[in-house]
Amino acid sequence: MKIDAHQHFWIYNEKEYGWISKDMSELRRDFLPGDLEKQLQHLNFDGSIAVQARQSLEETSWLLELAQKYEYIKGVVGWVDLCSPDVTKQLKHFSDNLYLKGIRHVIHDEADDQFMLRDDFQRGIRALNDFGLTFDLLLFPKHIPYAIELVEKFPKQPFVLDHIGKPDIKNKVISPWNNDLTKLAKYKNVYVKLSGMVTEADWKNWGKRDFNAYLDVVFNSFGPDRMMIGSDWPVCTVSNRYETVMEIVLDYVKRFAPESENLILGENCSRFYSIK
Repeated sequence: MKIDAHQHFWIYNEKEYGWISKDMSELRRDFLPGDLEKQLQHLNFDGSIAVQARQSLEETSWLLELAQKYEYIKGVVGWVDLCSPDVTKQLKHFSDNLYLKGIRHVIHDEADDQFMLRDDFQRGIRALNDFGLTFDLLLFPKHIPYAIELVEKFPKQPFVLDHIGKPDIKNKVISPWNNDLTKLAKYKNVYVKLSGMVTEADWKNWGKRDFNAYLDVVFNSFGPDRMMIGSDWPVCTVSNRYETVMEIVLDYVKRFAPESENLILGENCSRFYSIK
């Protein structure tokens, strides 16, 4: 099974999607399951993981409703308030829905770089394990050292690093991202998504080779059994078409044995998110 491990849906309004800046004007419209389905089929992908794009319980409910309507949506990474005293109650509310696979918080937008080390946030992370849920780490490179501290405290909690940690590909900056990523990868409960890279590059002036040095670091650190392909659709379309963006990883993994290729293109995602 081939799975796009990272994509989004939304019904656009300026208030709730303020992160969509003026230079992303093409994203200021609705993006719904019907818009993605044909693109997945064109690449012979069987499904996707829908990931939260705004931090609200209402969106989590909406994404779960979409997953029940569209067979190709294999799972949802939603949001709950991990810092809330009611986090267990919130998780319990969604616990009967088998499509909820994990939770994400937009850590890189928090003013405190050490946000994920707060006691109340870690209490929320601790609660995820009780419900069998994963956690997506959405970070900038400066946050990776703190992520290392976090995952060290929770060895049984499955984590996945979104967008390879968002290195500065546009300016060809690789250090200290590469060293920190290697340290993070030593924790076997951490996976990584090969996604979101084009938005860290020069949007309209990149070539596939621009990503190879970064993908080499990720592969050498995590190995083929903890990497998964993702598009970050529709955000990726500020740079190029869905198919062209996916081809960055699709072409890169052709150098590996078929068994490794299959892991990266779907099997790892299925295992991590418990997709049957």
